Amino acid sequence: MPISAVLALSVTGCAIGAGNAAEPGAKDGSGNTVLRYQGAANSVTLPELAEDLGYFSKVKLKWVGNTTSGPQDIQSAATNQTDFGGAFSGAVVKLIAAGAPVKAVVNYYGEDAKTFNGFYVKAGSPIRTPRDLIGKKIAVNTLGAHSEAVIDTYLKKHGLTPAEIDKVQLVVLPPNDTEQAIRRNQVDVGSLGGVLQDRAIAAGGLRSLFNDYSLFGAFNGGQYVLRNDLTAKKPDAAKDFVTGVAKAIEWERTTPRAEVIKRFAAIINKRGRHETTANLKYWKSVGIASKGGAVSDRDYTQWTSWLEESGIVKKGELKPKDLYTNEFNGLASAGGQG
Repeated sequence: MPISAVLALSVTGCAIGAGNAAEPGAKDGSGNTVLRYQGAANSVTLPELAEDLGYFSKVKLKWVGNTTSGPQDIQSAATNQTDFGGAFSGAVVKLIAAGAPVKAVVNYYGEDAKTFNGFYVKAGSPIRTPRDLIGKKIAVNTLGAHSEAVIDTYLKKHGLTPAEIDKVQLVVLPPNDTEQAIRRNQVDVGSLGGVLQDRAIAAGGLRSLFNDYSLFGAFNGGQYVLRNDLTAKKPDAAKDFVTGVAKAIEWERTTPRAEVIKRFAAIINKRGRHETTANLKYWKSVGIASKGGAVSDRDYTQWTSWLEESGIVKKGELKPKDLYTNEFNGLASAGGQG
């Protein structure tokens, strides 16, 4: 039984109008294939980094707005409002199971010992065990995605029944608002990741309850998807994009941290979106477990129990090979995840 959602305090993501729809593979004046996408405020996505590093030779990115919701991002790609989007593995499964004409092509985030999503309470909170979460509110950035799957798995692993798990209340909040929601007692627990997590820890007054790395170890968390019509009509552009992202992953993995942060700051400053670079100092690692972000069956099968119990797939019907391809990833090796 999925965890219930009882309150939405804010609408996340950005609205993309129908006017952004276009034929896949539109060209710019230089003959490059234009790929529309949504970014993330105050941060640099892997495709943005890849473009800045000169890893694309056949594609050009076109920013159309920001999103804080993976499911919204990949839905936009599926409906031709953008050309690619990224989301948690389970959200990708749900989208494709619903008949969306997309396929996962490369991992874009993951968890390791340095980079993970944690669940935090105020330092003086009485919440210390999984059972203490019954009847409490947990802030997540969206429903049916990474945080919900992790919370559900955590509670089930510690013996809570489906009825008890259903009493844990998820509150949808933009990630940028979660820290203050915890501090103001609007929620009892909040999911924090990346630089937002590290900034909150540095400010003091919060305590970690658990994190997904301690629960699962290192793993790939979510993938970028491309529409099937785009990959069919523009396979060279698809390979250019995916391989460029894969190279950007390895650049982040092998480049000194200070240099990565400096590059991110330069990208943010020159794109002129009225953003801050203050949080970049908290960046630690790329997080992705596999070389070049190669996708594997494990990226989906580790969530089998949650996917089945949530009704996203029927028992025994998860078929990972139908969800992804590494054919466009020039850095992928046989077997995917390393």
